[in-house]
Amino acid sequence: MSHALNVSPKLKPQLDPGFVPAVLWNRAYRELVARDPGARPLGLALVRADGSASVHRDRVLSAGHPGAAHTLRFVERLLKFLLWQKGGGRVLVAGADEVAAALGRIYSPTGERAFDHGIMGEKIFGQKFTVETCALGALPVEQTAGLAIGRNLDGCRIGFDLGGSDRKAAAVIDGKVVFSEEIAWDPYFQKDPGYHIEGVQDSLKRAAAHLPRVDAIGGSAAGVYVNNEVRAASLFRGVPPEQFEKHIRRMFFTLQERWGGVPFEVANDGEVTALAGSMSMRDNAVLGISMGTSLAAGYVTPAGNITPWLNELAFAPIDYRVEAPRDEWSGDLGCGVQYFSQQGVARLAKIAGFAFPEKMPFPEQLIEVQKAMTAGDARARAIYETIGTCFGYAIGHYADAYELRNLLILGRVTSGAGGEIILAKAGEVLRAEFPALAEKIRLRTPDEKDKRHGQAVAAASLPAGRK
Repeated sequence: MSHALNVSPKLKPQLDPGFVPAVLWNRAYRELVARDPGARPLGLALVRADGSASVHRDRVLSAGHPGAAHTLRFVERLLKFLLWQKGGGRVLVAGADEVAAALGRIYSPTGERAFDHGIMGEKIFGQKFTVETCALGALPVEQTAGLAIGRNLDGCRIGFDLGGSDRKAAAVIDGKVVFSEEIAWDPYFQKDPGYHIEGVQDSLKRAAAHLPRVDAIGGSAAGVYVNNEVRAASLFRGVPPEQFEKHIRRMFFTLQERWGGVPFEVANDGEVTALAGSMSMRDNAVLGISMGTSLAAGYVTPAGNITPWLNELAFAPIDYRVEAPRDEWSGDLGCGVQYFSQQGVARLAKIAGFAFPEKMPFPEQLIEVQKAMTAGDARARAIYETIGTCFGYAIGHYADAYELRNLLILGRVTSGAGGEIILAKAGEVLRAEFPALAEKIRLRTPDEKDKRHGQAVAAASLPAGRK
């Protein structure tokens, strides 16, 4: 009986032929498990400080199986995905003690996932990150409530969106945008907290000048926000830790005070993107994917709520090859950010034969690739086809983790003819490998009006008005 995993994609990404789709690797592993009479149940629980928990149940090979070495790979990549999809500071592993022990070493301050250990522990959830063994019967009950937040359009509101290359703000009266603007900024390596706080304040003031009064302010930003606190965000990676704690963690409370204590709500930009899509399509079960400076994601449940999950799919693995590209922030391999972002375009541009100056920023590299695409350059087309093929397989992987009817795709990487190629290629992969998903999931891009204003309106709609 063969125990090697046979992973052979029907469509190979042109510039990334070694790509090993996570969804196909998992499928091959689960087929091996299905043939193993000694296969065992496995449970993973992610427990958060407030007592809520996300629980995943699966099956793994028996400990003595000739292919048992694949089990740690399967569970470690699964845990990594769940941590960045749902989040938790305490991990319980049931059904495979040897796997739990190995995960404890990997996700330790000195292990391969030291980054995840630090960020999921003190940084996001305010507790020491632990991996513990427990009995299957002792796993907690799944407890994750959807957040009925947003869709409030009454009154005079400001909506803002903070990205890695610009900040946007809009003035909205009863759901209608009366003013919006985009200002370039460069937040990543700014050490001074004032750069960030005063930058946002400036955008709010510019929007407020077009309103008779300000009833509420809502914002979206890249990163992890819990109860309006900044927990982890690459936008503020340049701010020293003590300055972050003193000024950035509660910066939106500082701003709220400056605006007289009006209702003020901030959410991850991906969540707001998904909410904007849901509002414009009048449908739910939406996964929003924004391919911009990084990869942002957000989810609207079938019931129409956003979730308290992290949905930071930038750090969720989609490629299981051992020499997959490395993310410079987390240090991990094969994560979404290296495929579906400006970084991903820059990585592929080099392979395609573009010779950009070494210090040329990613947004400028993207603009050059877009120009080349408009001029009919086959190298640019190959970049977009490669992204689209990888994305089709990633959608198959995401569909194992989310209940989906709609996939909303946006962001600078998807603008112009290149975006159409990405969607066409992704659709081709779905039809070839996942025909049932191809029937069920609608791939959508926002129209120009929604692209310009949808995010701002959805962000402005986050806070409930004053009663």
